[in-house]
Amino acid sequence: MTAKPIDVLILTEDRYVQLDPKDWYQAQIAREEELVASALRALGLRVARRSWSDPDIDWTRCGCALFRSTWDYFDRFGEFSPWLDAVSGQTRLFNDASLIRWNVDKHYLADLAARGVAIVPTRFVERGEAISLAAIMAAEGWDELVFKPVVSGAARLTFRVSRASVAEHEPVFARGVAQEAMMVQAFEPAIVGDGELSLIVIDGRATHAIRKTPRAGDFRVQDDHGGTVHAHTPDAAERAFAEAAVAACPMRPLYARVDFVRTAPGAFRLMELELVEPELFFRFHPPAAQLLAQALGENLR
Repeated sequence: MTAKPIDVLILTEDRYVQLDPKDWYQAQIAREEELVASALRALGLRVARRSWSDPDIDWTRCGCALFRSTWDYFDRFGEFSPWLDAVSGQTRLFNDASLIRWNVDKHYLADLAARGVAIVPTRFVERGEAISLAAIMAAEGWDELVFKPVVSGAARLTFRVSRASVAEHEPVFARGVAQEAMMVQAFEPAIVGDGELSLIVIDGRATHAIRKTPRAGDFRVQDDHGGTVHAHTPDAAERAFAEAAVAACPMRPLYARVDFVRTAPGAFRLMELELVEPELFFRFHPPAAQLLAQALGENLR
């Protein structure tokens, strides 16, 4: 760290501390994070960027830390969890550590459903529970489903299963449940049709949106899995759904990405509410980076 205190430390991970401008994916990270850093500096704030796991950081000299491209936290959760406890006692985190704790485990979807947010139909299977995919499919009446760990990201251990393929996926699911809690969701056909909508919400207000579609033959919409990102102008109903989902959180997050599908005109189902390190697609709407910086600055006063 520098000899001077840092107002905002932008958090990344070890792989992305030094970004390669010749790599399209890393160049994209650089552009997104520079939009935020520039907006923060324009407010007179001192900004630096480090890996969250850098052992040389003196967190007491940071006014706050802002999660951005910390995309290895779920692979290193055994390290990340105690790190979160330790660092949250030394500096402010955005989003707040308690909110991150709540959001890293996708059981949060049940909380949101209880608060009136429409979610994709979901069954949670706890670690060690003895149940098969076929049993869940029969009980719920689903012809297709998707399963994944409750603590995950970047489509880790995420599989689409049909009635015809359920037998071949049972061993994978069983190994997963033996090691960690899993979630099983009804497959939403809109994903491969219209795609997934992502609305970015800054300080409670929807600022912009994108639409993600999977590549042919796949259902994963992430661009690192071949998905495509499209510009999208959200309508009033989409904005209202996204803002209501964020309002149902235990506390207001500084930033959020609300991922959902349209099931009928004006009707939506939440896929995920991303509060830890979501890509916020500022390159599609740079003024939103300024709004994030302003909201963060106000929180530091």
